[in-house]
Amino acid sequence: MATAALALALLVLALPASLAVTSTYVRPPPRATLSSLLEDDAGADGQTPQQVHISLVGPDKVRVSWITAADAPATVDYGTDPGQYPFSATGNTTAYSYVLYQSGSIHDAVIGPLQPSTNYYYRCSGSSSRELSFRTPPAALPFRFVVVGDLGQTGWTESTLKHVAAADYDALLLPGDLSYADLVQPRWDSYGRLVEPLASARPWMVTQGNHEVERLPLLEPRPFKAYNARWRMPYDYAAADSVAAAPPSDDNLFYSFDVAGGAVHVLMLGSYADYAAGSAQLRWLRADLAALRRRGTPPAFVLALVHVPWYSSNEAHQGEGDAMRDAMEALLYHGARVDAVFAGHVHAYERFHRVYAGKEDPCGPVYVTIGDGGNREGLANKFIDPQPSISAFREASFGHGRLEVVNATHALWTWHRNDDNQPVVADQVWINSLAANPTCNRSIKMM
Repeated sequence: MATAALALALLVLALPASLAVTSTYVRPPPRATLSSLLEDDAGADGQTPQQVHISLVGPDKVRVSWITAADAPATVDYGTDPGQYPFSATGNTTAYSYVLYQSGSIHDAVIGPLQPSTNYYYRCSGSSSRELSFRTPPAALPFRFVVVGDLGQTGWTESTLKHVAAADYDALLLPGDLSYADLVQPRWDSYGRLVEPLASARPWMVTQGNHEVERLPLLEPRPFKAYNARWRMPYDYAAADSVAAAPPSDDNLFYSFDVAGGAVHVLMLGSYADYAAGSAQLRWLRADLAALRRRGTPPAFVLALVHVPWYSSNEAHQGEGDAMRDAMEALLYHGARVDAVFAGHVHAYERFHRVYAGKEDPCGPVYVTIGDGGNREGLANKFIDPQPSISAFREASFGHGRLEVVNATHALWTWHRNDDNQPVVADQVWINSLAANPTCNRSIKMM
């Protein structure tokens, strides 16, 4: 795998530079929101699990989340052979109400320890009618991510999910704006059913966007009610066996996790959680990065996800990420060499060169806006002209990204455009690990 990837790198470097930044793409017409039939529970018997998705919890466990229309046990039976479930775990059941809407029973259970790179077969709530399966991530590099933001549930979403399903990946990262329910709670249910074929088979790690806020003054004053209830992430996980372990955040809106035996550290930051000086998120981030510095072997790659871009040359949402950037950029730069920052919110694709403080910097992160999953609001097709020198490639089209961390020094990023139902690689770049760069590592310090 690594040999083939490096050979591809040489081929890419041999291509004319103009091919990396020029596009003659003719955009097809927009697509409609998916049929409301997805919001129906036709055929459900109340006990049948639906909206199943999984997420990572520590190095060898997975959280399984699902919903039943009626009360059902919060149990997951699992094993490595179809129809054979020698292991079982029992979790928790919650529910929530939103104005006149009442959710089903929302269950989650943590299963494991699990073996890496292994197919597991499982059933939820003891249902004999539904066997699902997932593959655990590898314990070492290479590791393959899919990154897609602002997914929604439109015809373009279907196209994106089709392309993602064709990829051989280990985990999906989603930097906010999942269902676009926007107060209409049954849309959360239709979204859960739409993504279940993928989200039940590979871990989905998500963070919140503005469409998850769903706050109604007086009626529903507590934000993120549905999001927190339905998409529980490992924010409270703490490895008690190591002083270098990442600390829990105590808030589902921001957290971190490791993959590939700690070779990759991922920061999931909250654009809509408080990030000002003295805030819980900023205190946690400092503690998380301090734990990285205490590791005997630091991660080869550090990634960060936010919803609102810190850098963007699109006219849409211009400047909305500036305050968070002011609060955190220096910390990510000096406290740990973050290799890439992925964002959504702007419904287009854009990749920047390595940047710090508004200028190209060889020790800064590569910034990528990937808010083009398939939302119902359409594309943000107005870019600032001329294109800033720090912006390497930009295009207003739907698509998704793939990041393959090939080894401890190289990761390959590709953006796949949705082109008339065919996945097209429209942008590609190799990202070198800053941890392997002695010049950049020398200036890491406490903040």
